[in-house]
Amino acid sequence: MDNKLTLVVALYVHPGHETEYEQFESAAARIMGRYGGRIERRIRCVAPADDTRPHEVHVVTFPDAQAFVRYRGDAELKGLAELRARAIRETTVWSGADLPPFEI
Repeated sequence: MDNKLTLVVALYVHPGHETEYEQFESAAARIMGRYGGRIERRIRCVAPADDTRPHEVHVVTFPDAQAFVRYRGDAELKGLAELRARAIRETTVWSGADLPPFEI
């Protein structure tokens, strides 16, 4: 049985803090790799005038839920909390499992 964890993550960035966001995401992705995690896809959203849509949506995978928990507890990641708070105003995470594509 495949225990792979797939997350869909919507990231809302504080306007004007895109540089800090990129710094945080780069460091977080590197740390994620220690636990077998990977940002499989990054999708940049078109910036809406009403600010209700995320800046980016990510598809993230980990070998299993325990690997994700270990990543979230990483001391270096926790050390990035201030940078993250300056850059990201909101995060929404959905957990799921990959499904095979539809046959066309």
